[in-house]
Amino acid sequence: MKKSAIVGLITIAICIGFLVSLNAETDSYSNFKEAAKSEREEHVMGYWEKEKGMYYDALKDPNHFAFYMKDENGTINKVVLNGSKPQDFERSEKLVLIGKMQHDTFYASKILMKCPSKYNDNMVEVNKDGSVKEPTKNVKESKS
Repeated sequence: MKKSAIVGLITIAICIGFLVSLNAETDSYSNFKEAAKSEREEHVMGYWEKEKGMYYDALKDPNHFAFYMKDENGTINKVVLNGSKPQDFERSEKLVLIGKMQHDTFYASKILMKCPSKYNDNMVEVNKDGSVKEPTKNVKESKS
């Protein structure tokens, strides 16, 4: 066998090993119950519980944002982000939290948001106290 063929095979083997090691670190989504059992950071997907509102007071503590989220299994938990409230949080459809569960609270290190499409007319309005008004639908009049 030629030396160039051996070097090529070794290079291919190293690349395959690298790709397998990357795949081993891939996280899947969990829920609040699984996150409570885990010692490492988990990815929890769910929806903001608008009825319970949110807490963010930029004057008192700009690095404390709290709200309640319902995970894919229907479990509702308090979520705390030690950071400012994400822009357009109120308009997000789905959330992915990255963080750890401590006691009955999920402490997020990062929040990823799926925002509605630009064609979605439903808007959510949040008052200063964190309470939420019912969604309103903007109806565009069409000219005949």
